[in-house]
Amino acid sequence: MPSLFTAPDGQPRCQWCGGAPEFLPYHDNEWGFPVADDQRLFEKLCLESFQSGLSWRTILNKRDNFRAAFHHFDFHHVASFNEHDVQRLLQDVGIIRHRGKIEATINNAKRAQEMVKQEGSLAAFFWRYEPDPDSLVAPQTQTTSAESIALAKELKKRGWKFFGPTTAFAFMQAMGLVNDHAEGCALRHKAAFARETFTRPSNTNNPAA
Repeated sequence: MPSLFTAPDGQPRCQWCGGAPEFLPYHDNEWGFPVADDQRLFEKLCLESFQSGLSWRTILNKRDNFRAAFHHFDFHHVASFNEHDVQRLLQDVGIIRHRGKIEATINNAKRAQEMVKQEGSLAAFFWRYEPDPDSLVAPQTQTTSAESIALAKELKKRGWKFFGPTTAFAFMQAMGLVNDHAEGCALRHKAAFARETFTRPSNTNNPAA
């Protein structure tokens, strides 16, 4: 069972959010709560890809810079980026200056546009991979799942880059497709309630979906 961290308010939290001051508000206000907004989903996909090989603290501390550099992750805008934009971003000290990850973000923005045309929204697609809660093991004891493996495989098939099964599972944890708050964490029940009252998105291009 994952250990817990006693926050300044005296309430227990997931151990990981005691690792840095900026983790606590992220944990309490974002992590594990269901998201259906396409722009937020795309942002998280991109940031998880940029995190590959790095710490989440590094990415979280640069998140505002990333948002400024990528027009708040409006994928319709990012899809129009060209080599001039790549060069501009490679000179931006506020973000991770990795050509492969920058180019992957632009590529994935184009794939996101395609997905919206095919599925109605990014949310409709990603929420199809929500695991059955009864199939999950104890919170924070796995880094991949059958669903994250399937999601990463499908995205690769559709031409997305820098998004493997571990990245997919971290994305699912953060965006509330699973409630991975530790047992005993003060936010676990709040996240569970948010998931219970959340309206799962459907494919607006297919009313029967």
